[in-house]
Amino acid sequence: MKSVKQTFDMTDKVTVITGGAGMLGVKHAEAIAEFGGIPILLDIDKKSSTEKASKISNEYQVDCEFKLCDITDESKISSVRDLLLSKYGRIDILINNATIDPKVDAKSEKNLSRLENFPIDQWNLELSVGLTGSMLCSKVFGTEMAKNGKGVILNISSDLGIIAPDQRIYKKEGLPENKQPVKPVTYSVIKHGLIGLTKYLATYWPGKVRCNALCPGGIYADQPEDFVQRLTDLIPLGRMAKNDEYKGAVQFLCSDASAYLNGAVIPMDGGRSCW
Repeated sequence: MKSVKQTFDMTDKVTVITGGAGMLGVKHAEAIAEFGGIPILLDIDKKSSTEKASKISNEYQVDCEFKLCDITDESKISSVRDLLLSKYGRIDILINNATIDPKVDAKSEKNLSRLENFPIDQWNLELSVGLTGSMLCSKVFGTEMAKNGKGVILNISSDLGIIAPDQRIYKKEGLPENKQPVKPVTYSVIKHGLIGLTKYLATYWPGKVRCNALCPGGIYADQPEDFVQRLTDLIPLGRMAKNDEYKGAVQFLCSDASAYLNGAVIPMDGGRSCW
């Protein structure tokens, strides 16, 4: 029987990470690499992704590759699958991380972040990446895992996949209601949708592929002081997350340390969703 420490080992586990060049994508890759895995960064940002993959390879002494891939295009995902199978012979883990984080808008004359003004083209774009892209990657890579008899899918949802955005934290004094900035509708819908996808996948390939969702809270990245204060007032721990504080959870959820965890939705938001 393996020790608990041994169950965290992910040596040579081929791990596909969508949105791999983003802030969290890189941290997920580092988490996998730290335990010996092979992170494969999928992104559309070639320059940044290539540099980050090289840095991870050098720092952790593992293979870390970048694959240019538009995850809204199933044929492109299938091409990446074929390349990975030809080189490694299998795919072990998928982290559905890619998303378009819509910006809160208070500057344009017609505030496009508000629901009454929100463009349908923007809705379609953001859902195509965050939700449809996750489904397509799960379809293509998950099917391959099921053929191999074993695999893990981790969906990166959000605390806003559990609760609604609190629009009060974006409020600007002196602006009329129709000009007030808000978190756009797409983000919360996508993150709630990923939880539905998680439960569906958790039961789709029973005994072969397990799937769980991690729901991070807000990460501090030099946001305006008034915003940070309003948000931290909603968090029992009294602060936003640091950008590397989710690595331990990713290591647990992607490794055999969580071998009996399936269909779980894990908030990691400092307690915000408890209120």
